[in-house]
Amino acid sequence: MLKITVSEEIKNICPCFSGVAIFAKVKNSIYNEKLWEEINSLTKEYRETHEIEDIKKNPVIEATRMAYKRLGKDPNRYRPSSEALCRRILRDIPLYQIDTLVDLINLVSIRTGYSIGGFDADKIHGDSLTLGVGKADEPYEAIGRGIMNIEGLPVYRDAIGGIGTPTSDHERTKISLETTSFLAIINGYSGKAGVEEAAVYMQDLLKEFAGSDGGTIIYF
Repeated sequence: MLKITVSEEIKNICPCFSGVAIFAKVKNSIYNEKLWEEINSLTKEYRETHEIEDIKKNPVIEATRMAYKRLGKDPNRYRPSSEALCRRILRDIPLYQIDTLVDLINLVSIRTGYSIGGFDADKIHGDSLTLGVGKADEPYEAIGRGIMNIEGLPVYRDAIGGIGTPTSDHERTKISLETTSFLAIINGYSGKAGVEEAAVYMQDLLKEFAGSDGGTIIYF
C-alpha cells in the first residue's frame, strides 16, 4: 500500500491539514442509474437551499481557497473542484457524466465540500506519494484541461511527477473503465472535522455501486 506524506511546505501554510485515503478493489461501469438518482436528488436539493454566494461560505471550501491564497494562487482562476461542481449546479449547468467511480467521487465532493483526488492506483509509480507545492514550469497535463500551470497549487507527486491537485487530477493516473485498483484522497484543509465521515460515506457508495468491500482507510 502506498505511503502518503505531507511536506513541510504544506504544513507551514496549513498546519491543521488532515488527509484521508481510501484504497479499494472495484469494478467500474459506464453508468449507474441508482447512483444518478442520488446525484440528481442532491443537486435538486442543493439548488433549492443554496445561492452562489453561499458556496465560499462552506468552511471546507473556504479553507481550501485560503490555502491557495497563502501559496499565491488565485482560487477564482483555479477553482477547487468541489467549488466548481457546486457552481455548475447553481448555474443550472448539467454535471458531467463520466463513469461510476468518477461520478461517485463527485457526489461525495458536492455533499461534503471536499476536493477529492481520484486515481487508478495501478498507474502510480513508486511506493509513495508526497503532498507538496507546484513549481514554476512544472509539467502537468490536467484531465480535460490540457497543460495546466500548477505553480503554487498543492500537488501530490509520485516517483515521476505530479498526479493530483484540488483543481484537477493528471491524465496519466486517471480512472478508466478498466480501473480495478481505486485510490481516492480527501483533502481536509479545514482540519480533521468531517474527513472521517466523508471517507465512510465514500466507502458506503463503493460497496453499493462499485462491487467493493469498501476498501481500507488510511489517515495522514
